[in-house]
Amino acid sequence: MSSFIRKKAYTGPVQGVVLDWAGTAVDFGCMGPVEVFRESFHLFGIDISVAEVRQFMGLMKKDHIRHLCRLPSVSARWREKFGQLPDETDVNALYAETEPRMVSTIARYSDPIPGLLETVDGLRKSGIRIGSTTGYTRPMMEILVPEARQKGYQPDAIVCSSDTPAGRPYPWMCFQNAIQLQVYPMEAMVKIGDTVSDIEEGLNAGMWTIGLSKSGNSLGLSQDETDRMDPENLKNRLSEIEIAMREAGAHYVVEGIWACLPIISDINKRLCIAASSR
Repeated sequence: MSSFIRKKAYTGPVQGVVLDWAGTAVDFGCMGPVEVFRESFHLFGIDISVAEVRQFMGLMKKDHIRHLCRLPSVSARWREKFGQLPDETDVNALYAETEPRMVSTIARYSDPIPGLLETVDGLRKSGIRIGSTTGYTRPMMEILVPEARQKGYQPDAIVCSSDTPAGRPYPWMCFQNAIQLQVYPMEAMVKIGDTVSDIEEGLNAGMWTIGLSKSGNSLGLSQDETDRMDPENLKNRLSEIEIAMREAGAHYVVEGIWACLPIISDINKRLCIAASSR
């Protein structure tokens, strides 16, 4: 019995792009989830900082809570209040408060990031399919997707962390996008996101990766706050974020989705050069 084994490197054009949601496509600064996580922990008498929350952005929301509970600073506060370290029962209790709050909150953070609609239009004109992955669960996306659609954004595929065995950095959501978009091989796809876990997800799936330094969680500022930031300080912060994303393995790093069309063209050129050299 014979089996098919693909041996040749892919040398065609980009066929699919998979976007993250908050901080990449909508919600400049990835503000919505931060607010909810802080509220949920506050209900248990534990105050957590914005910086603590942002460390794990991009993960499936229950995994995000698990990682927060493992932070020495957070677990110490929990032990001081409850006399023991947080366990899985506590994670479940926190998540029970987080999911409904996330559902009710994220609709307020559905505005497309500047350049998103133009980028999607440009990709589609080039015959490129648009997929998406997110740390949000399906009930959360049932609220966010219609809001984004009303504002002009509707990807061809939407895969949530709750749709697969595990969220980022595992590649399962990207693989599911490939199935829904009917794109093969994975080298024909590009993952775009604003967190290191987005980059890891794309790399683990065998995709090209583009990190976004300005619009998302890494900088963690609203558009107004970003516009008011001292230019030199902003430049330095963006440089630090770019270094971190490149160290994570990102093939490219740009400020936001508005700068991605030229990168897709460059990837196509690299694929074409690779083809002509064989």
